[in-house]
Amino acid sequence: MKNGRRLTGRTKANMEARAKVMKALAHPSRLFIVDELSRGERCVCELTEMIGADVSTVSKHLALLKTAGVVLDERRGQQVFYRLRVPCILNFFGCVEAVLDEMGRCDLTAAS
Repeated sequence: MKNGRRLTGRTKANMEARAKVMKALAHPSRLFIVDELSRGERCVCELTEMIGADVSTVSKHLALLKTAGVVLDERRGQQVFYRLRVPCILNFFGCVEAVLDEMGRCDLTAAS
């Protein structure tokens, strides 16, 4: 072993925490929610209409994102509003787009 690093203890806990956030993002509807929240807070009713799913499904997606620490919620009367906890999550989107762009270029080169 070159550097003596192992997936144990604190390193393992850190990687598991990262995986939890990435798993929370690993669904098209949840990615859409995060992208939409980058434009500002939204209530569940708005997100439900935008996604075209029932309230319980959207609420489950939001609960998962909240548990992972991606979003925060605030109840105002009968409505619950959501916003991003940390906008830097959007940097991840840019990285994913870069991977997709690069893969597209590779696919075009392979097809030639």
